[in-house]
Amino acid sequence: MTADKLEFESFEQMAATTAAALVQAAAHYAFQLYCDKGFRRRVDFDNLDKVEQDRVFNELVVTHVVLVILILEAPDLRVPREFRDYLLLLQEMIPKAHVENLRTLGLEDEHLQQWEKLIALRYDEYAKDRHEVRSAAMEIQSSEKPLDLKNLSKIQMLIPVQAVAIGCHHHICRGNTNGRDDLFKLTLDPLTKFYVDIRGRLEGVKITPLTRARQALKHMIYPKRKGK
Repeated sequence: MTADKLEFESFEQMAATTAAALVQAAAHYAFQLYCDKGFRRRVDFDNLDKVEQDRVFNELVVTHVVLVILILEAPDLRVPREFRDYLLLLQEMIPKAHVENLRTLGLEDEHLQQWEKLIALRYDEYAKDRHEVRSAAMEIQSSEKPLDLKNLSKIQMLIPVQAVAIGCHHHICRGNTNGRDDLFKLTLDPLTKFYVDIRGRLEGVKITPLTRARQALKHMIYPKRKGK
């Protein structure tokens, strides 16, 4: 990701500016999904009270923010080796950048602290869930044909977005996901578009393999979360 025509006094200042841009993109994508008519119809939005509507929006936002963090630490992210230290710094700055963005919107310190805790909680949860997603995806793929390097690479590439989509669906539904596959699909597709967008910005190249992998999502079966 580049910042054209901007000059930075330090490595940290450049990372802070980039982090701010990433969390703003996350909030933008989350808001688009929140306003989507199909999404609202499937969450029965008009029959939710204001507190529950806000909770759904917050889950969408934190999901997109955590997905940015998972992208930054993805081992298959195609960036120069010397760029990795910058990504680690950027990863650390993402939660702070989101909180600072909320501060500029007038959120009180009490709520900012709650956001810090929510981001940490969802990150721990979704980072852990990546292992379950990887195992499930490998089991599904190997049941159809022997796994090769290409399939393993595709599975690895899709893990972050699958993990957060499954978790987000679970939390929006308060764990009652039975019969709500349409809502999952409506959540997964915009998340995948966001995922492709952010990876493309970071890698700075055409991401044909990722675009193809995105298409594969439509033909895969996703593990359901058990009673969390």
